[in-house]
Amino acid sequence: MCVEGEIERVADAEADDYFASRSRDSQLGAWASDQSRPLESRELFEERFEEMKRKFEGKEVQRPLHWGGYRVVPRRIEFWTDRPHRLHERRLFVRDGNSWSEGLLYP
Repeated sequence: MCVEGEIERVADAEADDYFASRSRDSQLGAWASDQSRPLESRELFEERFEEMKRKFEGKEVQRPLHWGGYRVVPRRIEFWTDRPHRLHERRLFVRDGNSWSEGLLYP
């Protein structure tokens, strides 16, 4: 699948709502993680997680300021289905305003 479109950051209120819907351990993990940065050891991450458990004990876990989300507003979506002998199927959906058109592409 391939999706093309505009990227937009979600509003803080929406990020807050989504963060609040996650499990407490997931929320604590967000505080413990320096996402996508090099990690010296698994033990260090687990220690940071335990530290966050102590820090937020008996308290609500608020969304970290660095934690948010992005949304893709699609304008073009392609689905590719593998078929024998390279006779694959490619279905293309293209948005024009509020309507979508559907078609096929050669493999």
